[in-house]
Amino acid sequence: MVCRSCSHTPLTPVLDLGTTPLANQLLAEADLVRPEPTYPLDLAYCPGCSLVQITRTIPPEQLFTDYVYFSSFSDAMLAHSKELATRVTKERGLGSSDLVIEIASNDGYLLQYYKELGVEVLGIEPARNIAKVARERGIPTLAEFFGKELADKLRAEGKRASVVHANNVMAHVPDINLFAAGLFSILADEGVALIEVPYVREMIDRCEFDTIYHEHVFYFSLTALTALFGRHGLKVVDVELIPLHGGSLLLSVAKNGAKQEIGPRVAEMLADEKRVGIDSSAYYEGFSRRVQALRVELRRVLGDLKAKGARIAAYGAAAKGSTLLNYAELGRETIDFVVDRSPHKQGKFMPGIRLPIRAPAALLEERPDYVVLLTWNFKDEILAQQAEYRAAGGKFIIPLPHVSIV
Repeated sequence: MVCRSCSHTPLTPVLDLGTTPLANQLLAEADLVRPEPTYPLDLAYCPGCSLVQITRTIPPEQLFTDYVYFSSFSDAMLAHSKELATRVTKERGLGSSDLVIEIASNDGYLLQYYKELGVEVLGIEPARNIAKVARERGIPTLAEFFGKELADKLRAEGKRASVVHANNVMAHVPDINLFAAGLFSILADEGVALIEVPYVREMIDRCEFDTIYHEHVFYFSLTALTALFGRHGLKVVDVELIPLHGGSLLLSVAKNGAKQEIGPRVAEMLADEKRVGIDSSAYYEGFSRRVQALRVELRRVLGDLKAKGARIAAYGAAAKGSTLLNYAELGRETIDFVVDRSPHKQGKFMPGIRLPIRAPAALLEERPDYVVLLTWNFKDEILAQQAEYRAAGGKFIIPLPHVSIV
């Protein structure tokens, strides 16, 4: 296979997670009598530009035209977004004459805070059902995919962004070069793109294999991103490691001709990545063995609990949960049901393993002895929300990076 970023071939295999269903394609009850389509889920490394990527591309129109993830159902996400919008508005002196665009703006969870501060906003969200919710909340939103064509169209209409946000979307875009070219087109000359991407180093070091699914085409390092942006007239001027989603990079990206200088943290992280070998296939060699060992450990712990008569549920009908449960082959013989805060998921079934999805109140109604925390990236928030269940004796099983019980 050819690298989607730099066209190098061949790629080096890293991990094979088998053949799995699409992680966010939740099932209705009527779907249970029909077979589900499944696709190979393999991870590979590019020796040419260091970009880690899956080998099979599912068309974005198949994945994102109708979507089930609403960002506003996470209190932690909302708190992070409000702080970010307030900080950026103050630091860059944004006002009513400025435009802030978010790519993959979801339900307006971030742009709402800019709007409250008097800044013009525009959301770009390809999922029609979610774009509709954002518009109903007063956030102007285009239900389209972002790329150079859309960026050029907006630019021709006189729209130039002082700030572009792209939170956890670049990993979802198979044609990453058109995305980067679109950023260059839509940015004002002194504008900045603030981009959040899950960090491949955290994924490898913490064995976070469940973040791998067909929607996530890429797993980024700063090394790979610097090469990508450089080909499109862009530069990374700052970078910060943030805890969101198990470890993410927050990048500040500007045009090469912009006055912003490249900050010291960029050079420091690039040097650190070089030191640990992120630009070498050797860095990824042990990942597959560690993932297989974690699968064995999780199945053993849950099997032992089940043998002792324990009742087990799971929390979080997220894509990462689908990857983990399907790879570990944990279905109804082990887990009774999954709970999730989103009413858009309740009443449906997890893909592949077909566990029913219920509201979190089911934990108090059914009193399972243990709950596997599939959305471990929101651990503190969820454990706090479930204080009553825990006070009644319920325990949570944290599956990564090692199986632990709290």
